[in-house]
Amino acid sequence: MRTRRGFCYPCPDSETQSKEAEERVGSVGRKRSWMGEESGRRKRPRAASPAEEGAAAGGTTAESFFDNLPDDLVVFILSKLSHSTSSPSDLVSILLVCKRLNKLGMNPLVLSRVSAKALAIRAKNWSDSAHKFLKQCADAGNLEACFILGTIRFYCLENRGSGASLMARAAIGLHAAAMYSLAVIQFNGSGGSKNDKDLRAGVALCARAATLGHVDALRELGHCLQDGYGVRQNVAEGRRFLVQANARELAAVLSSTADAAAWQAHRHHRFSAGGAACSLLSDFGCNVPAPEAHPANRFLAEWFAMRGGAGGEGLRMCSHVGCGRPETRRHEFRRCSVCGAVNYCSRACQALHWKLAHKVECAPMDQWLDAPAAAAALGGGAGGGPPPENGTGAVN
Repeated sequence: MRTRRGFCYPCPDSETQSKEAEERVGSVGRKRSWMGEESGRRKRPRAASPAEEGAAAGGTTAESFFDNLPDDLVVFILSKLSHSTSSPSDLVSILLVCKRLNKLGMNPLVLSRVSAKALAIRAKNWSDSAHKFLKQCADAGNLEACFILGTIRFYCLENRGSGASLMARAAIGLHAAAMYSLAVIQFNGSGGSKNDKDLRAGVALCARAATLGHVDALRELGHCLQDGYGVRQNVAEGRRFLVQANARELAAVLSSTADAAAWQAHRHHRFSAGGAACSLLSDFGCNVPAPEAHPANRFLAEWFAMRGGAGGEGLRMCSHVGCGRPETRRHEFRRCSVCGAVNYCSRACQALHWKLAHKVECAPMDQWLDAPAAAAALGGGAGGGPPPENGTGAVN
């Protein structure tokens, strides 16, 4: 109904209907909270996830972008990461991110690029799964895995054939440490009898590893040339190889900032019993820190330390702490000709341990015994003598 001025009066029926609708909405909207208080607020709508917002907007999110990456690209990235990892935990943390990374991380291309530090498994953490992982890396063509697993099988698990074949596979791939390890086996006849020694084969392997710059092989070859052991004697050439080994070790120390600072702190000082330096260039008055052991040698040292020494009765360990090799038969290693208290698997370990610690510990055997006992045992003569200048006097 309209008035003369044009205003409309509300219809009675429509007014009643609007009031009923408001009461109906209010009764539905009012809720009683868990504390007994009434609340007229409605439930707030759930916020959309980033994936839903991206799908609604027609774009892509981080998750969908990763899922859309091709497998070849992910494998290439994982191979780069596995080559740069500095510990096994870093590699494991990458593989545990998601199922896709775990699956693609076991690709042969990724396993073949795993670094030696990522394969540095500690002896206390050794298990079947660790053995399986090293085996997969070795099957993928990883030379470091072949050498580490071969060393573990040969010395720790006493599987001589399988261990030697794995080290030989790494040596064929020009792995210098594997060549030197096989040379030590040939020099000592490890895993066989004394008649299984092959000095010429050991010298040939050392020469091949020396051409690749392996420091221990250079040192071993130098002493073999000086002593005429397995090769025609050439003192001048042997001295050249020893100087080259010392220079390479010093260059390796100087290439690292931390080791270079330690070398600067120890240079032009004489070695003392409590020192932590190895005077490899003592002729020039230089001291350098002791070289870091290879993961395979560290595993050997930890493995036999946990078991109280070499496995068999009467078997000895190499006295150089950075080696870890045990005897595979009695009297396999050479001992110091002066004191007879230490044993070495190679001339390189003997020369390094002499500079590192044994120089201040070595004493003739007659000083250990009483005068009557020494006279009875040695027929009245003096046992031992002053060590050679290079500290390599030894007998088998």
